Amino acid sequence: MSVSRSLALAQLVNSLGDGAYYVTSALYFTLVAGLSPAQVGLGLTVGWAVGAVGGVVAGHLADRCGPRRVAVVLALATAAALGAFPVATGFPAFLALATSYACGQSGLAAARQALLAGLVEPARRTRVRAHLQAATNAGLAVGAALGGLALQAGTPAAYQTVFAADAAGFVLAALILSRVPEAPAVPAPDGPRLAVLRDRPYAVLALLNTIMLLNMPLLSLVIPLWMVQRTDAPAWLVSALLVVNTVSVVLFQVRVARRVTGVRTAARAARRAGILMLLACAVYALSAGSSGAPATGVVLLVAAGIQVAGEMLAAAGAWELGFALAPDDKQGQYQGFFASGVAVARTIGPLLLTTLVLDGGVAGWLVLGALFLFTGSAFVPVTRWAGARETPSEMVFRP
Repeated sequence: MSVSRSLALAQLVNSLGDGAYYVTSALYFTLVAGLSPAQVGLGLTVGWAVGAVGGVVAGHLADRCGPRRVAVVLALATAAALGAFPVATGFPAFLALATSYACGQSGLAAARQALLAGLVEPARRTRVRAHLQAATNAGLAVGAALGGLALQAGTPAAYQTVFAADAAGFVLAALILSRVPEAPAVPAPDGPRLAVLRDRPYAVLALLNTIMLLNMPLLSLVIPLWMVQRTDAPAWLVSALLVVNTVSVVLFQVRVARRVTGVRTAARAARRAGILMLLACAVYALSAGSSGAPATGVVLLVAAGIQVAGEMLAAAGAWELGFALAPDDKQGQYQGFFASGVAVARTIGPLLLTTLVLDGGVAGWLVLGALFLFTGSAFVPVTRWAGARETPSEMVFRP
C-alpha cells in the first residue's frame, strides 16, 4: 500500500470513532458521568488550550525523534485517554483526561503532518492532504450516524461502547502508521529549539488561519441555534446542512486542492475563501424572520453550499502555505504550531460566535463576514512578507 493510502486509511479509521465520539460525548459527560455543563465546558476549554501548546512540543519531538514514531506513541496515548473516560469519576479526573486527549489529538495531527512532509514530495503534499481531509469527512459522517444509534439507545453501555470503539480506532491507526516508512529525523539545528515562535510572518499566517477556522463551529453549533431562535426552518434541516457540507468535502476537496500549486495560488485561494465566507454570512442573515419554512430552507441550503466552497478553498490554501513556508528541518514544530489553530478555534469559537451571531442578529452575521473577508485578503500581503525571508527559491512569493 502506498504511503498516501496508508495515511488516508489511518485517518479514516480515526475519524469513524471520532464521529461517534463528537455526537455523544457531551451527553455522556453530563447525563452519565454526572458533570455539569459548566464543568464540561471548562474542562474542554482548558484541555484544548493546553493541547494547542502540546501540539508544538510534539511537533518538535517529531523532528528530532522521527514523526512516525511520535505519531504511533501519541495515537496510543489518545486511545488510553479515551479508554479511561468511562471509568473516571469527578471533575479532576475528567479535566486530566480531557487535557491528555487534547494533547494527544493536537500532537498526533502535528506528527502526521510532519510525516506527510517527510515522505511526500512538495508538489504533491497539498493534494495528498486533500485526500486525507476527504477520508476524514467520510469517516466522521459514518461515525456520527453510528453515534446516533448510541444516542437513541441512551444507555450507559451504549455510550461506553462509543468510547471503546474510538479508542480501538486509535490503536488500529497506530498499527497502520507503524507500517509506514519512517521519515528521517533531522539533527538539532543551531539556534532556538522552538524557532517557529520567533518566525513572525509564519506566526501571523497561523493566526490568519485560526480566524478562518472559526467556520468550524458554524454548522455544528451556531447554525442549529440560529435556526431555532431566529428562523422558522424545520429542525431536521440541520442534518441536511451537515450532509451538504460533508458530501461536498468528500467529493470536491481534492479537485479544489489541485488548483493550488504554490504559495501564490494558495494566497489567492485564501482571498477567494474570504469573499465566499462573507457571501455565506450575508445569505445566512437573510434567513432571519418568518418568510415561510420552504423559502427559509432554500436560503439556508444556499448559504451552506457557499460556506463549504469557502472552507475548501481556505483549507487548500492553508495546507500549501503551512508546508511550503516551513523549513524542511523543522516541519514538525511548524506543523504543530500551524495546526494549533484548530484547538484555539475550538476553544474560543463557540463563545465568540454564539455571542456575535445570536446576540447580534443580522448585524452580527455581517460583522463576522467582514472579519472573514479581511482575514482572507490579508493572506496575500502576509504571504509576500513570509516569502521575503531567507527561504528556498521556490517558496518566494511574487505577486
